Amino acid sequence: MAGFHHVEVWIADLEEARAEWGWLLRRVGFALESEWPEGQSWAAGGAYLTLTTSPNLTGSAHDRRMPGVNHLAFKGGAADRVDTIMADAQEHGWLPLYQERYPHAGGSGHYAGWLENSAGFKAEIVADES
Repeated sequence: MAGFHHVEVWIADLEEARAEWGWLLRRVGFALESEWPEGQSWAAGGAYLTLTTSPNLTGSAHDRRMPGVNHLAFKGGAADRVDTIMADAQEHGWLPLYQERYPHAGGSGHYAGWLENSAGFKAEIVADES
């Protein structure tokens, strides 16, 4: 069976991640599944996303332009739901990217919004195809 089992994201500031990622993950349909002093896991659709700190971090900043993961893309539901998430994002620590081309920065047939949080992580919120 194909698909992701889980994704683990190492973060430098857990409280910041709880606020920013927590808000976004709730908005795209994830539920907080477990929490411990160094992290938390969010589940949806049979997979989960873990946000965790580690003593093995080699730096305190994330740069999505370096080798590694550039961004995570989430199913956002209907286009108007994506619009609402994008409109509310700044109040929750996420800045819009490519706003001058929103909602078609990925091409005319792709309705999505891109966000970047205060730690430099990028998320894409993709609308259902009509």
